[in-house]
Amino acid sequence: MAKLNISDDWWTAPSEDSEGRTVLVTGRRSLENVIASHRYVYRIEMTWEYTPEKGGMPDYATSRKMEVVTNLLQEKLRSDPVAIMTGIYTGAGERNWVFYAVTLKAFQAVLNSALSSIEEQLPLTFIAVEDRDWEEYREMCECEIARED
Repeated sequence: MAKLNISDDWWTAPSEDSEGRTVLVTGRRSLENVIASHRYVYRIEMTWEYTPEKGGMPDYATSRKMEVVTNLLQEKLRSDPVAIMTGIYTGAGERNWVFYAVTLKAFQAVLNSALSSIEEQLPLTFIAVEDRDWEEYREMCECEIARED
């Protein structure tokens, strides 16, 4: 099977949750070829709840830890693309990373390997569902603000 070309082009835009609180949405562009492969059928949402500062964002120290987690996962998934990080939502007291994975077991193995260097226990919770049509991704893409090239 040919190796998929996975876009690394990202965008960020402000949005609101159901209670009108600001949430920054960061999404990955140009994944049509990945969707068309029909390989990545499981959506996994990884959530880190935090005590928000004014405006709903994490404090600096928490934000830096979240950045470390994001970078470790991105690096590992570049070399072992059993899952693709498609979106990151930050605000209203939580950060949510969204992934689409080939299998849940493979995602778990990559996650554990990627985060093995972090000594502290992270406050992460997970939800996994089958989402063959990439409904969450398509909805997230509606938040993107059109670029003026």
